[in-house]
Amino acid sequence: MIDAGPPVRPAGWRARLRAAGRLACRAAGGMAAAGLVAACATNLGSPTSDVTAALGDQKGAPAMGGRPQKPVRIGMLLPLSGFGPQASTAKGMKQAGELALFELDNPLVQLIVKDDKGSPQGAAQAAQEAIGEGAEIIVGPLTAQATQAVAAVARKANVPVLAFSNDRRVAGNGVYLMSFLPEQEVDRIVAYSVGRGKRRFAALVPDDAYGAVIEPAFRRAVERNGGALAVVSRYPLEPNAMLSPVRALADELKQSQDSAAPIDALLIAGGADVLPQIDPILTYSGISADRVQLLGTGGWDFPNAGRSPAFVKGWYPGPDPHGWADFAQRFSRSFGQAPPRLASLAYDAVSISITLSSAEPGQRFTPQALTRASGFTGIDGSLRFRADGLPERALAVLELQTFGGNVLDPAQATAPGDGRVTAVGAQ
Repeated sequence: MIDAGPPVRPAGWRARLRAAGRLACRAAGGMAAAGLVAACATNLGSPTSDVTAALGDQKGAPAMGGRPQKPVRIGMLLPLSGFGPQASTAKGMKQAGELALFELDNPLVQLIVKDDKGSPQGAAQAAQEAIGEGAEIIVGPLTAQATQAVAAVARKANVPVLAFSNDRRVAGNGVYLMSFLPEQEVDRIVAYSVGRGKRRFAALVPDDAYGAVIEPAFRRAVERNGGALAVVSRYPLEPNAMLSPVRALADELKQSQDSAAPIDALLIAGGADVLPQIDPILTYSGISADRVQLLGTGGWDFPNAGRSPAFVKGWYPGPDPHGWADFAQRFSRSFGQAPPRLASLAYDAVSISITLSSAEPGQRFTPQALTRASGFTGIDGSLRFRADGLPERALAVLELQTFGGNVLDPAQATAPGDGRVTAVGAQ
């Protein structure tokens, strides 16, 4: 976990942020319809609609012929309403997008932030508003349902979407996923485990939509990499209902130890909401990394995961942690608190948009530009979009320790999800 320390903000940070918002409004006044001017009048920080410009004097950026260039507008859609965990995550992602805007410091780029209200209907309306205010690319939304609603609006306007959902079914036809796909994570950890001599696998997966993706992906990965699958057990999400399936799996593991082919690797799929609840059950049942190699998914990549002793020394896939650590420190200095883990996706999505914004209008965010072979490099390492909108990400394998993760195998290649591994050159 990154220790944020006392809130430290760069001198004049808030004043610069508000001045940037005013710059955005002045730039809009001379070249957009009344609707855009009204949006600029919204107070910066409002959860409904923000327009933020990169730091710099937009009037000092001439174009060909000496005329000021028209700003490039990026729409960001997030569920900012409310006070629950999702709204808190969305706030951190919004701040991360603003941080990317200020750090890359392109004076001709503006970020239009819209509250999608956490619903498909709200997301569709937010997308319509952002596009109406000149957004040439949309960053977000957060969920698969909201992404489907946004896609229907964005496709009509020929505006691409960099979505945060990890549901591959919403990708394609102008929608590109920034997320880490569970299928790629599972294939990475299984391939590494087989390479380290593990042969017989078991899995404990949640009895929900996430588990419904993980289980078939795990079965395919084990078969593809030459392993053998012994058992897959589903666990309910209710704490009191987890005990029975976990203990039944523990009994099977113990019985296998006396066989000619013992189970030597156990995948446990879950995240910050369930791993601490499973931990004491594993300990009570005698399951630990000393008896069987525990494997995880990207859900293990959260602060304080190592406080669950049963999972310490387990292996899991994820981006190299050094990029995240550096980003988290910069975020904490700017906003006085640690970022949510998904904040890196927002930072990288805005960074990609800014990187491509220097091209001529109509050529900035084309499929050819977004799927360029060299890909992109961000907080979470290298990323390349496929033509079908799915991401190819370079994943490391880490060993969970009491404090953070130690890199066992660095991220050197990306797995397209069909088992093939391809090198990626990132810029």
